[in-house]
Amino acid sequence: MVEKYLSSRVMGCDVISFDDIIGHHPSSSTKEDSTMKSIGLFTTLLLSAIDIPNVSGFSTSRRGIATVTTTSKLTMSSSEAEAPLSNSDHILFDMPVSNNGARVRAILYYKQLSQQQVEIISPMKLGGLKSDDFLALSPQGLMPALTIQKEHDSGMKHLSESDTIARYLLAEYAAVGPSFQPDNPRSNQICRWHDVYLTTIQGCLYKPASRFPIGDYADRKSAISAFQKQLKTIEGFMSDDGMYLCGDEVSLADAALFPTCIFANYMLPKFDDSQSPLPPKLNTWFDNLRTNDSVFSKIYNEIMDTLVTSWEEKNHRWDSIWLAGQRDDAPGTIFDKIVAKEIPATIVKEDEHILAFKDISPQAPAHVLVIPKDRNGLTNLRKASAEHTDILGRLLVAGAEIANDTELGFGDGARFVINDGDDGGQEVYHVHLHVLGGRKLGPMG
Repeated sequence: MVEKYLSSRVMGCDVISFDDIIGHHPSSSTKEDSTMKSIGLFTTLLLSAIDIPNVSGFSTSRRGIATVTTTSKLTMSSSEAEAPLSNSDHILFDMPVSNNGARVRAILYYKQLSQQQVEIISPMKLGGLKSDDFLALSPQGLMPALTIQKEHDSGMKHLSESDTIARYLLAEYAAVGPSFQPDNPRSNQICRWHDVYLTTIQGCLYKPASRFPIGDYADRKSAISAFQKQLKTIEGFMSDDGMYLCGDEVSLADAALFPTCIFANYMLPKFDDSQSPLPPKLNTWFDNLRTNDSVFSKIYNEIMDTLVTSWEEKNHRWDSIWLAGQRDDAPGTIFDKIVAKEIPATIVKEDEHILAFKDISPQAPAHVLVIPKDRNGLTNLRKASAEHTDILGRLLVAGAEIANDTELGFGDGARFVINDGDDGGQEVYHVHLHVLGGRKLGPMG
């Protein structure tokens, strides 16, 4: 029955670009806003200009590349009147690449809810994630969002956040299909951990440097390390028995975690292919659901279609991303040996991130070098990106503290210098800050 239902309710992905479609924050630039709105307008005009079969939701072409479809219920707004997008009980605004939306779609597929009960419509129908119409439904501009079109005791008309939407639908259609164990403490623990500690930093796997910091992490390397750590923590919450995370019955935890593991399984090897992207028990669970559960197999194909055809092959998303397509291949320097304590140095300040030591060829009575312990691509300052904002700030703060230390010979002020490249007089290709003082310094030049 589930297989028959799935084959009749196919969901794919738009032919338009999905750049930054996940986690697109309202603080993005005006240019991004205009681009997203333009895409939405273009999609609207395209749909009105061509004859597309009247099938709701999304469909997949013969090539496996998904395309936008429309339905007789979907009517776009005009200057004269505004007809409803759908007459269904609920509208789920979502796209197949959304791992958070996939949690809700798994519930729809398992419970075999009809399109009259819940119809899936692309946010592009409202002009995109940054449009005023979509932001009215989801103030953060994130998928999924749910419109409640029938009368409901709560009086609520819109819901955002996938866990809220999922639990609403589980309560609304409790008598249909599996329960998804909404009160199971193991399931709730995994869902909560996933939502607080995984999805908040998943952008480190695919967002450009300009979108950093990600959560509490200023750079991609530390965010990826934290992401992997949280996967291991969640593995510890798993049941030791049964096919699913909580045993023999599918739960909300499976619906939440599986789509995110699709991201992890596909994206983490782009940064480090020397180890399995998923911890052992999670990997077994993931492979089992992908292979043997028709609903999760469908979810897997929906997400992977977009990741491969749009993000990878069309947009080459990871080519310019640090630690994936871009890496630090420059040779090590003497500073690496000083950090490793293989070469002695007169260290004046050290913490987890920076190391400061006296210059062996001082150009002033007080002359200290401040370096990041992890070069992280900063062979010279011109290589800096938004991912380096935190460490560059730390260098300057450390420099300021050193310049205030009279015991090091500093007096009333200091000169802060970062040499860059041959023309700038750089000698060691590991970005470093010179702090010079102890006397009145002459003019530069």
